Amino acid sequence: MEDLKSAARRAKRRLKTDYWKKCKENADKTTQKARVLGLNEGKVKSGIYGKVLSDIRGEKPDDFYLRVKALLDECGEVSDAIGRLTDAEYYATLSYEEKQRYNLELSAKYLKALEKYRAEKELGV
Repeated sequence: MEDLKSAARRAKRRLKTDYWKKCKENADKTTQKARVLGLNEGKVKSGIYGKVLSDIRGEKPDDFYLRVKALLDECGEVSDAIGRLTDAEYYATLSYEEKQRYNLELSAKYLKALEKYRAEKELGV
């Protein structure tokens, strides 16, 4: 029951602060900018919708994505990204097989984060 009450409070706060009006204005500005740049407006709106939805749910970007984003903003796409993102202290404690598994999982997470980063940059979100 408490979750419902807190969700209702958050919704009421969004209404009082003109949250939806600001979202609409932001969406209009961004789609206008996309139209000028020749980007797909539907993708841009979809990206904005995803950000608003995650904001409403209270989701925060994960730390790994923020590390990848900082790396890409600072250095661009580098060939040793997996090495830079590796937790060296933890990696030193692993066996050979565990290191291989860790590298594969880190690589998959990096590729997913890179895809998200590219989409955000393409859409200007």
